[in-house]
Amino acid sequence: MQPTAKPKNPNFSSGPCSKRPGYDVSALKLDTLGRSHRSALGKKALGLACSETARILGLPEGYRVGVVPGSDTGAVEMAMWSLLGQRGVDVLAWESFGSGWATDVVKQLKLANARVLKADYGDIVDFSQVDFENDVVFTWNGTTSGVKVANADWIPDDRAGLTICDATSAVFAMDLPWAKLDVVTFSWQKVLGGEGAHGMLILGPRAVARLESYSPPWPLPKVFRLTSGGKLSEGIFRGETINTPSMLCVADYLDALTWIEAIGGVKAAIARSEANLAVIADFVAANDWISFLAKDPATRSNTSVCLSVQLDAEQVKKLVKLLDSEGVAFDIGSYKDAPAGIRIWCGATVETADLQALMPWLAWAYQQVAA
Repeated sequence: MQPTAKPKNPNFSSGPCSKRPGYDVSALKLDTLGRSHRSALGKKALGLACSETARILGLPEGYRVGVVPGSDTGAVEMAMWSLLGQRGVDVLAWESFGSGWATDVVKQLKLANARVLKADYGDIVDFSQVDFENDVVFTWNGTTSGVKVANADWIPDDRAGLTICDATSAVFAMDLPWAKLDVVTFSWQKVLGGEGAHGMLILGPRAVARLESYSPPWPLPKVFRLTSGGKLSEGIFRGETINTPSMLCVADYLDALTWIEAIGGVKAAIARSEANLAVIADFVAANDWISFLAKDPATRSNTSVCLSVQLDAEQVKKLVKLLDSEGVAFDIGSYKDAPAGIRIWCGATVETADLQALMPWLAWAYQQVAA
């Protein structure tokens, strides 16, 4: 029987993600609109985007946060093109974005001393094979596979190389071991439900030391340059952006940070996400036609939850379209490079009650398509 109760918010996209509960664009502080980002007012707002991020995340002393162009992709590329090449590099890939970083390292940067450690969708690489004499590039959470790093026990404190971590769908949703991560990137439009086009670059002291002691042999475009005269461009990490940002998006991001603090900070945001995952885990346990793409429960993402369904690819598309047409779930098809299935965002901006309302619809849609 077709359910009657629908999610109040059917936005389950894995990026851009749902706005926070109670979001009202008219409530944003918009006094920066129409003003220069280099004005005192603009610099203050951008500076807060950096300093409040560091404070709310509880970053260790000496870690810097900067707003950079190009969303998370821009932040990762900036880090790789600026930092890699001094020593060997291991790139770890178990889904689309990790594979993309591997392609850039091998085919664009053309680093001869690069190793790519790969695993199939649903699996994760063997971390015992990582060589920490090398720099290491990896995603913390595989947004397109729903497979995350379970813990950082495999990262030694006395590593020689840098760890460069794409954590775009993990920051504010997973407990990240900052001291083991030398570079972390994320974007506003994932866990915080912010807007696109802006990336966040977090540099630890070891990454800063590399930047100030090493210059890569290739030319760097302006939007990638993090140093001037051999020294870190500290202004970037005080809100003096390399290029012009959207001050509307900055206001939106500051609103999201305020909300995170209002609900109880990062721990509360993580708890909301894990509660959302639990709703889906209970549903999967009760239905044998659906399963997690992640094979090991310890590596199941609590944000980008990827699910396999006992349907062929065309039937999966019909299921996704049916839920969309009923107005109960938008944008839940698996990523274009991933195995056919569904992907439901479970970050903190999604209400647990909406996932609870979605589950009967998911069962109903499966029955309609499989019949």
